[in-house]
Amino acid sequence: MKIKNILYSLMLAGFCLSFTACETDEPDESVSVITIDKYEPNPFDLWLEENFVAPYNIAFKYRYEQIESDLNYYTVPANLEESIILAHLVKYTCCDLYDEIAGVEFTRSYFPKMFFLIGEWEYRNNGTIILGTAEGGKKILLSGVNHLKSYMSRGADAVNYYYLKTIHHEFTHILNQTVTIPNEYKFITDKDYVEDLWSESPYNQGYLTRGFISAYSQNSYTEDFAEMLSMYITNTPEQWAAWLEQAGDASDLIEAKLDIVRSYMQSGFGIDIDELRSALMRRQNEIFTGKVDLEDISLKSSNQPNEEVEE
Repeated sequence: MKIKNILYSLMLAGFCLSFTACETDEPDESVSVITIDKYEPNPFDLWLEENFVAPYNIAFKYRYEQIESDLNYYTVPANLEESIILAHLVKYTCCDLYDEIAGVEFTRSYFPKMFFLIGEWEYRNNGTIILGTAEGGKKILLSGVNHLKSYMSRGADAVNYYYLKTIHHEFTHILNQTVTIPNEYKFITDKDYVEDLWSESPYNQGYLTRGFISAYSQNSYTEDFAEMLSMYITNTPEQWAAWLEQAGDASDLIEAKLDIVRSYMQSGFGIDIDELRSALMRRQNEIFTGKVDLEDISLKSSNQPNEEVEE
């Protein structure tokens, strides 16, 4: 009987311990670095409020939120320093750019209402990486943020390839959900789209001579269209001319696609893509000549209410 009482006491004690542990096992959300529902705004949050939320109603999310992530990939949070730099790049080479060329109402109407950042690239099984995605015309995910400072040190071409072109590529997809791609575009090289084989031999080489501006353009006509616009406006006229020369006879195919892209942007949104490219080239140069401080998160507007003046 004594043995049974001892066993019962041990079981009861274990139950009490487990119950106590359950009571105190909840995470302390006040110190979480992954998902934070409630937090005290820091200076960067206030800067984002002034530069994205107030003028455009755009949420620029740099804190990790699992619900915004693609659960098919291993993802990590974006670093704060790189997030600040990327926020400046998005603002200066995208939002401010379209404000200049098409007006602020265009930017407010068509830009996605959310940017979401993750620190690492999304790696696919075929050896390629996902630089960004556009979802439902409302959200752009930008990956690889924690590599940004490294690419900044390599110069404009690296940043343009991995980040700036990606932003404009994904924005093109969003525009395509408002004004559809002209049907004739898909038929220019319709038999040469290869879907996910674009990254494999022989398709990862010689794509210019087949009428594609990049290897990824061979995925589908929608990706082709986004690549045409984003590659055109983020590269110099000299670089574009060099690509056409490499394309040889297929340059006619690329030019035919570009004509449709040019007409699409002009008739659909009143945007001259040559003016857009010129302004973007100027802005990129200003960034990499140090004329734009990519780490400045000071507020430009006064936080004090205006005093009322009686007349």
